[in-house]
Amino acid sequence: MRGGGGQEEGQIDRLPIDLLAHIFSLITCFNDLAQASGVCRKWRQGVKESLARREKLSFAGWKMDDESVTRLVLHAYGLKELCIPRSRWGCQITDHGLHQLSKANCISNLVSVSLWGLTGITDKGVVQLISRATSLQHLNIGGTFITDASLFVIADSCPHLKTIVLWGCRHVTEDGLLVLVNKCRKLESINVWGMRVPLDCFIGLLTISPALQILPKGMLLDVERVPMPVF
Repeated sequence: MRGGGGQEEGQIDRLPIDLLAHIFSLITCFNDLAQASGVCRKWRQGVKESLARREKLSFAGWKMDDESVTRLVLHAYGLKELCIPRSRWGCQITDHGLHQLSKANCISNLVSVSLWGLTGITDKGVVQLISRATSLQHLNIGGTFITDASLFVIADSCPHLKTIVLWGCRHVTEDGLLVLVNKCRKLESINVWGMRVPLDCFIGLLTISPALQILPKGMLLDVERVPMPVF
């Protein structure tokens, strides 16, 4: 009984915060988490702690905007992987959202970021976010309208980068790719499908880093058909 008032305490109210946080960490629906957060102060704290424990957050398939994404990521102190791709519901992430995300404590610890297909972002937002993501190893910015300006910052800020997807980034040029491969010496693979760069650019990339995988694999076949220059 609670305080002699004749009201029996609910069994779930007896759960410690740590256990509540563990239960909430199993919930993948962000709408459900939002509703749980509004039940009471204890549940709100449990939701916050569950977010703090998460190493991965994916908003794939969800209709999200700048404020909703930022609100969740700011509480995810231990986050290592962040996925904010375009969804069929229309993800409304903009440069403003990326600017807000760049202030999160977890950004410098992220090893994987996907901004796949977000047509509402530009170099301005990408530069703001990536300049703080110094631990990044895997980056997907395919299907966006970024230019060489973003690649220059990635090259300077992400020395541990291993893979990058530039699928369909038609505003990126040979100059950006050369700087990226020159500075990111740990780069293992790069997806360049649909980019408007000449084939001999790939020869230059392989000259800098012979072990680099240029994806899709068909691109490598095309490169092999181009005679290597004789020095």
